[in-house]
Amino acid sequence: MKIAKKTFKTLLKTILGLLAFLLIYTIVIFFTSIISVNENNSETNKTIPIYILSNGVHTDIVLPLKNEIKDWSTQISYLHTKAKDSTRQNLAFGWGDKGFYLDTPTWADLKVSTAAKAITGWSSSAMHITFYDNLKEDENCKKFFISENQYKSMIQYIENSFALDTTNKIQRIGTHSYGKHDVFYEAKGSYNLFFTCNTWANQTLKAGNQKAALWTVLDKGIFYHYE
Repeated sequence: MKIAKKTFKTLLKTILGLLAFLLIYTIVIFFTSIISVNENNSETNKTIPIYILSNGVHTDIVLPLKNEIKDWSTQISYLHTKAKDSTRQNLAFGWGDKGFYLDTPTWADLKVSTAAKAITGWSSSAMHITFYDNLKEDENCKKFFISENQYKSMIQYIENSFALDTTNKIQRIGTHSYGKHDVFYEAKGSYNLFFTCNTWANQTLKAGNQKAALWTVLDKGIFYHYE
């Protein structure tokens, strides 16, 4: 009886502790998501078009495939996609958990082991690249312009997110794709409760001195500042 009572108390404390953590976590997410940084951006001569794109959960940063500053096609080729379409001139960059990306095409395919690894940061990450033609602005797609200096800083952050091979080249992950115009590459870091795909996108915007949340794990935490 004493053992059962002690076990019940331990279980109750664990559950209450978890609930308290989730409550604090939610409150922190809310307040840090609505606190804006880089709101008063004084940079001039903003000529490079950038998009933030969400599927309702995950945020991509969309950049020109090539311009006078950066030619991504030397590293990321349309020939790596199933469509092999050379006409698309925008690249969407999305960092995330490798297990989610490759093994969970739909929520119905989500495994407990995949979720546990992602939440705790035990798994590796991947960069999902999608080739786009012209994008249409709506509540899930926002376009804005940045300067060359801001773009260079943003590029540096994105480049540093790729995991390179021994020859300092980005590494394609097999022939994995969601459709005809996307491809996956190895990336640095681990997804966890405090650094998600949206945190990465938010940090990319910060690197380019663009409007962003103080900290967020949600796409809404980013788009809130572009309403």
